Amino acid sequence: CIIGRTKAVPTDNAPTARRIRLTGRVQGVGFRPFVYRLARRLNIHGWVQNRLGEVVIHAQGDADVLDRFQQELIDRAPPLSRPVLEESTVIEPESVDTFTVRGSTEGAEAHIHLPPDLDVCPDCLRELFDPADRRYHYPFINCTQCGPRYTLAERLPWDRPSTAMAGFAMCDACRAEYEDPADRRFHAEPIACPQCGPELTFVNRSSPVHTGELALHQAVAAIAAGRIVAVKGIGGYHLICDATCASAVARLRARKPRPHKPLAVMFPFRGEDGLAALREYTEPDAAEAAALRDPARPIVLVRRRPDSDLAADIAPGMDRLGAFLPYSPLHHLLLDALDRPLVATSGNLGGEPVIVDAEMVEARLSRIADVFLHHDRPIVRPADDSVVQHVAGRIRPLRLGRGLAPLELRLPRPVGRPTLAVGGHMKNTVALAWDDRLVVSPHIGDLDSPRALNVFEQVIDDLQSLYHVRAERVVCDAHPGYASSRWARASGLPIHEVFHHHAHAAQLALEHPDVERWLVFTWDGVGLGEDGTLWGGEALLGRPGHWRRVASFRPFHPPGGDRVAREPWRSAAALCWAAGLEYTPPQDPELVRAAWERGLNAPGTSAVGRLFDAAAALLGLVDNASFEGQGPMWLETVASHGRVGNGEPLACRFNEHGLLVADWQGLLAPLCDERITIANRAAGFHATLAATLVEQAHLLRERHGGFAVGLSGGVFQNRRLAEPAIDALKEGGFPVHVPAAIPCNDGGLSGGQIIEAMARRFD
Repeated sequence: CIIGRTKAVPTDNAPTARRIRLTGRVQGVGFRPFVYRLARRLNIHGWVQNRLGEVVIHAQGDADVLDRFQQELIDRAPPLSRPVLEESTVIEPESVDTFTVRGSTEGAEAHIHLPPDLDVCPDCLRELFDPADRRYHYPFINCTQCGPRYTLAERLPWDRPSTAMAGFAMCDACRAEYEDPADRRFHAEPIACPQCGPELTFVNRSSPVHTGELALHQAVAAIAAGRIVAVKGIGGYHLICDATCASAVARLRARKPRPHKPLAVMFPFRGEDGLAALREYTEPDAAEAAALRDPARPIVLVRRRPDSDLAADIAPGMDRLGAFLPYSPLHHLLLDALDRPLVATSGNLGGEPVIVDAEMVEARLSRIADVFLHHDRPIVRPADDSVVQHVAGRIRPLRLGRGLAPLELRLPRPVGRPTLAVGGHMKNTVALAWDDRLVVSPHIGDLDSPRALNVFEQVIDDLQSLYHVRAERVVCDAHPGYASSRWARASGLPIHEVFHHHAHAAQLALEHPDVERWLVFTWDGVGLGEDGTLWGGEALLGRPGHWRRVASFRPFHPPGGDRVAREPWRSAAALCWAAGLEYTPPQDPELVRAAWERGLNAPGTSAVGRLFDAAAALLGLVDNASFEGQGPMWLETVASHGRVGNGEPLACRFNEHGLLVADWQGLLAPLCDERITIANRAAGFHATLAATLVEQAHLLRERHGGFAVGLSGGVFQNRRLAEPAIDALKEGGFPVHVPAAIPCNDGGLSGGQIIEAMARRFD
């Protein structure tokens, strides 16, 4: 909790009145009921009211009691709230003899803080499985401390008519709870029960439609029989099947099609901490266990137990899997009835945002799902599941989604005019900045399809509408071919272009504004550099708005243009041929070699991500990737079983322009040495790159003086690279920072674009 601006108030015990205004996350989290109960307990008279993104309180009582009231507003606030005390002013008393909750109103100025969607709370969970409770087995049970918010809100203030629940009239029993100050559902806007709330519908094209609890039973029976069920959740649909049934998982992969990309697994909530079932299949460390239990309920990457009976191809080629606990009442009911882990992967077609509409899901996923479990509570906007992992002592996001986004951050200084940043092309997010606030959207996805572009535009419009902020300019990536950049140029707003790796570097300054001088390693797959070439192995010295490229890798020229990212053999061929080594491509060897020699469709790149691709191909792991990052991910897994020392750095030298260039050629001989096990070759590759990064940092410090080191870019999702590099840098006396609030991959670009544009005086 943060205390903001206040005005002096008297400290004697004379009866007085105060106007208290709180902003921050104070709507949709049970804050008004909390204020009501606190005021009644302290015998304070007055009222509380929701306004546009803020709560206003008129409080009357003795001065010392008001002091206590004001302090407890912060100290005892509901767990999900984040109140900021903006104002406390002495005012004239009113003629009031009790404390009431007034109806909401839209004030003149918006201070919107929208809470994300959260898991079902322990109190509701107990009621869900209590046969004596009137909400027993009701899939939409909720209270002021749990349930959907972002995906349910049409607009703010947070009141039932402003949500997707507006069409469900409360029954007398729910109305009584809603109006009872002693009830925990007092002003719980999504309140519902089986008599008045949303309802399940089970659709099987070969049998009649079923509703209510019978629909749930039919879905459970279908999953138990090895069928694939499309299940509507909080932010969209999941495709669900039995994770222990190899044939069901194989059918899901064949139909989607998704031959290799890992599938997320949801585990029953069992045991004292809810993780007993999950521990039968995985080995989470303490930080991962805490993340699994977090109210955001993200997908957490955890080590798979080698003796588990999960289907073998849940996460082929990997020893870690994406695990999560049920977060909605419906998920709890399914998992409780089946008592086994379930594959729960996004209900979409590859790379697109999740689907939220029943008609669309039946049309688009009819070849994947056997049956459908719908419900009639509208999803206002999609939100995919969040994904996190434990790296270097911190849980770090890989994808911002349900439970973590929209993510609100404080800017280091106010932005002059409201600004929209539209991110990159892959793993897209957008960001909205105004005053000293920054909001990063949930993960949208890759902007390769018309539907993805439609959702991209919807999220842009939603953020501005929800927060009552209209962008006056837009920031985009400098790459002219990105769909997000094309949208920015067509928007009619003033635009500011930011180079891809400048945004990666600047996102660290968003989280660490006190650092005055940075050396940021921005290693990823590809991004347009200042010189018009494709970067991805750079080190940038300076600060936002003043970056200088001081280190890189020797460029190489993979043939094939945009096909390179999905065909790792092309990077392997380019490295071998440039080094004078033999390499036979798996397809069209003569044509590809001729094109490479003539430089046709073979732009130069310094990208470390392409080096990882090449290593995966040279070790025989992946020639053609079925999903982005497959080669590096499989390479990391193989490396985890290898044994090597600390690694020797690649040869590095300063060129005539003062740029420190690492020569990748030293990687090839060990990678191609068949006397060494594949695991040790993979481990050695990682160790060499980590040592090279540390060597560059030392050489650059000798030449340029001190700095803090940052690691930003998709390559640093790799624990096998990042953790040894961080340890060695710290041993060398460097302060080291890695993004922790927003992803280090392209999902963090939008936040970095805002910081870079501000620093370049876009104001």
